[in-house]
Amino acid sequence: MSHDHSHHDMSTSERVAAARATCEAAGERFTALRAHVFELIIEDGGAVKAYDLLDRLSPEVGSPKPPTVYRALDFLSKLGLVHRVEALNAFIACDHGHSGHLAEFFICEACEKVEERHAHDHADCKPDGFQIDRSVVEHYGTCGKCAA
Repeated sequence: MSHDHSHHDMSTSERVAAARATCEAAGERFTALRAHVFELIIEDGGAVKAYDLLDRLSPEVGSPKPPTVYRALDFLSKLGLVHRVEALNAFIACDHGHSGHLAEFFICEACEKVEERHAHDHADCKPDGFQIDRSVVEHYGTCGKCAA
């Protein structure tokens, strides 16, 4: 899988450090909980549901209640560090090292595997004066493995 500006070949700690830098550049705090949630999503490697994250949170970081985890996910998603995959009501770590890109997801309806691609062509068709902060395009179908 090759992407421009991909974080895919970075270690988890490098990706967390890059996320911390993104947060600080935006004038936000990258709290221990936010870092831990982001780390869990990276380590999952796919789209993960909030309640699965709740089960995996380390007791050392406290025992966050669902609203706390949703706030962390909302924060990470506003900064473009994770994307919400609407169809699965799940979250996936962004595979690109910059904000404002258009995320395009290919979702297998059989195994729920999600693959991210960077969409380049949709920005040209926006209305005059419209400022895109973030976009998500979801395609549903069957992955090569399930189709075989």
